[in-house]
Amino acid sequence: MQAPDDFDPPVGIAEVLEPGLRRIVAPNPSPMTYRGTNTYLLGERGLAVIDPGPDSSAHLAAILEAVGPDQHVSHIIVTHTHLDHSPLSSALSKHTSAPILAFGDAHAGRSTVMQQLAASGIVGGGEGVDTHFRPDELLPDSSTISGDGWKLDVIHTPGHIGNHISLGWKDACFTADHVMGWASSLVSPPDGDLTDFMLSCTRLQSSDWRVFYPGHGPQVDDPVARLNWLIAHRLSRETSILEHLVAGPADASTLASKIYTETPPALLGAAIRNVLAHLIDLQGRGLVSHDGPLHESTKFAQL
Repeated sequence: MQAPDDFDPPVGIAEVLEPGLRRIVAPNPSPMTYRGTNTYLLGERGLAVIDPGPDSSAHLAAILEAVGPDQHVSHIIVTHTHLDHSPLSSALSKHTSAPILAFGDAHAGRSTVMQQLAASGIVGGGEGVDTHFRPDELLPDSSTISGDGWKLDVIHTPGHIGNHISLGWKDACFTADHVMGWASSLVSPPDGDLTDFMLSCTRLQSSDWRVFYPGHGPQVDDPVARLNWLIAHRLSRETSILEHLVAGPADASTLASKIYTETPPALLGAAIRNVLAHLIDLQGRGLVSHDGPLHESTKFAQL
C-alpha cells in the first residue's frame, strides 16, 4: 500500500489511473480531507463524474477542462452528502445537462436508532453535511448504472453517513469515505452509525476486489488487508473503551482524551464523536448502559 506521505498529486490535473479512469484532486486539503477530494472521471466518451466535490469554481473549471472535444458528461454520481463531495454537482449539472444520481438526501439511509437520536435533537452531529442536496435520480442498493462502455454496481455502505454508497466497477471499487488508505473514517451520530459501518466492512469483504479508489488519498492496492485493518482498528478502540469503563462511568470526551493520546488537537473533536459512536454501538449490543437522555456528555457504564 502506498504510504500517505508519497501521495502528493497535482491539484486540478486529470491523472490517468488505468484505462478509462482518471482522477482530479480538488483544492480543499485539510486534516479531514487529506490532499483534497478525489473526483473520478470514468469512461472514454460518455463520462461518469464520481463525487464532483466541494463548491469550488476552480475545481469546476478543472473538471470541464478534462472533458475532451469528443467527450461529454453523461452521469454525475454522488457517493454521499458531505460538503467535500456533493455541492459541486449542481453547478456541474447546469454546465453539462447531466443528471445527478445518489442514494438519497442527507437523511436517507439512517438506521432506526439514528432516526430516533436525530429526532431528539440533543446528540449533536451534522458536521459538514450538505443538507441542501437533492439528487435527480435515486440509486437503490444493488442497482446498476450503465454508461458508454462502463457499468457500476451500487453497494449501499452506510456508516460514515447513512446515504453512503460504494461503486463496483469490474474488480475495482470506488469506496469514497468508507475505506481510505491514509485514515479511518469519521463516524459521528446520528449521521454516522458504527454498527452499520462494521456491517458495511463485512459486506465489502464478500467480494474479491483488486483495488479500492477512495474519496481521499491514494488508491488502496490491497483491499483485503485494508478491510482487515479497519475492522481490527475499530475492535481495538472498542476494547480500549470497555477497559477504561472498568474504572467507572465516563463520557465520550473523557474516554477520548485517555484513548486518543497522540491525536492532534484539531482532530480531537472527531475522536470524541467516534467514541460516542462506539458507545452507542456497545449499548445496542447490551455491553454498556447510561441513564437519562443521550448526548455527548452522557456518562456510560459497563454492564
